[in-house]
Amino acid sequence: MATRLGLGLPQYHRFHLGRDVPDVARAAERIGYDSVWVYERALFPEPATQGLYGIEGMPWPDSYRHVADPIVTLALAAAATERVELGSGVLVAPLHLPLQLAKALASLDAASGGRVIAGLGTGWSLDEYAATGVRPFEERGSVLDEVLEVCRAVWGPDPVRYRGRITTIESAAIGPKPARPIPILLAAGSRKARERLVDRADGWLPVSSGVDGIARQWKALQELAAERGRTRPLRTVLRTNAHYTPEGHRGDDRPPFHGSADQIVEDVVAHAAIGLDEILVDLQSGVRDAEELKDLAAEVYEKVRAAGV
Repeated sequence: MATRLGLGLPQYHRFHLGRDVPDVARAAERIGYDSVWVYERALFPEPATQGLYGIEGMPWPDSYRHVADPIVTLALAAAATERVELGSGVLVAPLHLPLQLAKALASLDAASGGRVIAGLGTGWSLDEYAATGVRPFEERGSVLDEVLEVCRAVWGPDPVRYRGRITTIESAAIGPKPARPIPILLAAGSRKARERLVDRADGWLPVSSGVDGIARQWKALQELAAERGRTRPLRTVLRTNAHYTPEGHRGDDRPPFHGSADQIVEDVVAHAAIGLDEILVDLQSGVRDAEELKDLAAEVYEKVRAAGV
């Protein structure tokens, strides 16, 4: 069975939100992609309290200065397409009030005919938590737990009842309901996060750290699932943040998914051998405009399929 392929939607400043997002989404569907995806960055601090991913001294990429709202972006894509799934990879769940996030995702799923994939994570930016977090950064795990619980409750039958630390719903009708159960994927790194994933989520949404690293993580996650008695299969979507350069990168130290179209395809093929269900390729870094993004997306898709993936 062929590995499913997803495409990142354009969210950066150089793209026109209202024109380019629907255009790229339609092109992705026409080319043959199985899904389109967004991610979340709430702000760009100047100066930053911490480095990128919390790593001291690592600068934030300039593209983070302008990242369009993920749910608005997916809504634009939903209105322009009929088939592709609509994924978030990822929404930083603790930056949202649980009920509002659950209702927004349900509304999007109802409007799109059951195409939403809710990829959620806890994030890492202290500045984003200071500006928008519903609880302190140190409580991010417990907030994610409540978001999961509220989503399941709100997406279920009425009357909805829930009582948590953030959310209290005594008894209420809450609609619209999703067109079908929305799959929840988690970007889990720590042991505790992986246990949450195995026990409470539908699948795993890691970011590429190289073939060997992802293969080790996938093996460990499968072992943990067996250890905890999970029988349902884990859906897997690998996010790859590509950086396209027409001339390509040289040398053995080339980062994964950095380089020419052929080099990006080479990395997709190598990662597909791990056996994950789907690979999401975000190609918006390095392209000049939506036309180049569509052309590159078509080239990558055709070459990956020609390679038998």
